[in-house]
Amino acid sequence: MRKWLLAPVIGAGLAVAAIGVTAFALPNSASTKKAEVLQHLDLFADILSKAQANYVTEFETGEAIEAAINGMLGSLDPHSSYLDPDDFKDMQTTTSGEYGGLGIEVTGQDGFVKVVAPMDGTPAFRAGIKSGDFLTAIDGKSIVGLPLNDAVKQMRGLVGSPLTVTVVRENVEPFDVTITREVIRPEVVKVKAIEDVGYIRVTTFNEQTVKALDRAIEQVRKDTRGMKGLVLDLRDNPGGLLEASIEVSSRFLNGGEIVSTRGRRTTDSKRYNGVRATRFPDDLPIVVLINGGSASAAEIVAGALQDRDRAVVMGTTSFGKGSVQTVLPLGEGKGAMRLTTSRYYTPAGRSIQGAGINPDFEVGPIHLSEEDVAAMNARAQRFSEASLPNALENDQGAERAPPHAPADMPSAEYKGEDYQLDQAVALIRAGKAIPGSSNAVAQAPAAPAPATP
Repeated sequence: MRKWLLAPVIGAGLAVAAIGVTAFALPNSASTKKAEVLQHLDLFADILSKAQANYVTEFETGEAIEAAINGMLGSLDPHSSYLDPDDFKDMQTTTSGEYGGLGIEVTGQDGFVKVVAPMDGTPAFRAGIKSGDFLTAIDGKSIVGLPLNDAVKQMRGLVGSPLTVTVVRENVEPFDVTITREVIRPEVVKVKAIEDVGYIRVTTFNEQTVKALDRAIEQVRKDTRGMKGLVLDLRDNPGGLLEASIEVSSRFLNGGEIVSTRGRRTTDSKRYNGVRATRFPDDLPIVVLINGGSASAAEIVAGALQDRDRAVVMGTTSFGKGSVQTVLPLGEGKGAMRLTTSRYYTPAGRSIQGAGINPDFEVGPIHLSEEDVAAMNARAQRFSEASLPNALENDQGAERAPPHAPADMPSAEYKGEDYQLDQAVALIRAGKAIPGSSNAVAQAPAAPAPATP
């Protein structure tokens, strides 16, 4: 069974092995617990019956029940939800890395659709959609308060057809953007030589990522003369498949643990070690770039390379999604359930749930005035895993650092295009990209053993 590490998305997902979940099973506990469940089911049936008989207009019973199911799952955490048969089919067909859509990763917050990250080179990216934007209407019709899956459905449509989304952005008047739907073929890995430093950007983790990374590593070694190191760019990478994050990490680590997952039962716990792979040379330093849009599988890679002293992490604190979702098919014609089944931990035993990965070197992307810092603080409080409704607590008590101006940010006179990348390259050339150096984060205590229900 594939494990999924990402919040609900537009046009991205995974294939899932069929699982025989065909009937409702009462908890295997004391008879009083079973009686309590039956009592609540009876209450639900009674409410539905009275609503059908007395509501001001007739309504579609199936849609009401689906909304109730999504309400139940959404009350558990922001990443659990019901997928109707069409949604489930879409999810299964998008794992290949080619699909129709806008090219944005989204989640729900306070009734709004919030952008986690646009995918490089997609219609949404070209239209200027940014991480942290809120989408409030489609073609002039409000989507505020709609279940996330319903809002996502409205954004889908025929390739070549346009739609207009209303965008709410910090300190900007709401504005409309018209986007034309396309077949999305995201460029999952980008590569270039910056003179004597290699650069590889990974934009998402799907079935295409590992092969593309292998080609990129080979290319960057050929193109970069006298290579002094590598910048691995995971900024605004919203994550994807757990398996892909393990494979990617294996390209830079000599075996050993990459991540562990721990669920409700001891039997749900698992440790994932590096797999055999053609690796990037051990003697070349690596700087990993992250920011608030780096989530899930991207955080697994950054956390593994940081904990294993293979790379220095630079940028700003990551999103903080430290949970794993499993997609459980419900039988023919019933769709599937996406359920949070475990937390994950870095090799040092850190849970980053809500807290995120803290960079070894904190570097901001732009110069910030005092007014900019205040706006950034307001945005940071709203754009992270910890800010999502019903987000899981960090079981180690780790908290996200309060919003603040980065320790290093460009001056007002900076004329370059990417200050964080410039600083990463400079760190490598200065011979200071050494794990455990100045500003390195302290390792948290190991996670407690999973509780047995």
